[in-house]
Amino acid sequence: MRLLIAGLLAAAVLGQPALAAEPTLVTPNVLITDPGAKPEQVQAQTLAARRYATFWSSGDPSLARQALAPDFMDRALPPGRAQGIAGPLAASQAFHAAVPDLNCEVRQMIVSGDRVVSHLRFTGHFTGSFNGVRGQGQAVDFIATDLYRIADGRIAENWHLEDNLTFLQQIGVVPR
Repeated sequence: MRLLIAGLLAAAVLGQPALAAEPTLVTPNVLITDPGAKPEQVQAQTLAARRYATFWSSGDPSLARQALAPDFMDRALPPGRAQGIAGPLAASQAFHAAVPDLNCEVRQMIVSGDRVVSHLRFTGHFTGSFNGVRGQGQAVDFIATDLYRIADGRIAENWHLEDNLTFLQQIGVVPR
């Protein structure tokens, strides 16, 4: 019953007219929501997360700027990456240079309170270059999990974990 209610809420939230003006956003395969959540809150939470996933898929920096709070903090900041919005913008640009056909799928999204958890799957082909290595068209297929804190309809903080080892093995930078 709880899953049915979550599914009905998801259908109501993802089908809201407010999303009609948006570009086509990545839609989660599964959306799980707190049963007591208000639909408008879930809509705001998922809109920010969907914009951010679509940014990773498309590389469109305007989506990152819409999704991320002006004072955004990356709480799992990799060495050498700038803090704030500049960090994801640079990372996306580098990643799209390596994998121009990058696709980000949201396998499942969980919304509770001011938190959104997104389980992501990235696919594409390594036809560009990465750290001086030129791609040969190798298939890329790895997962990541992001935990967002949403404030005022934007991602204020992000804790994330990517399967970078699988990615590096697939592109031939690290032996399998």
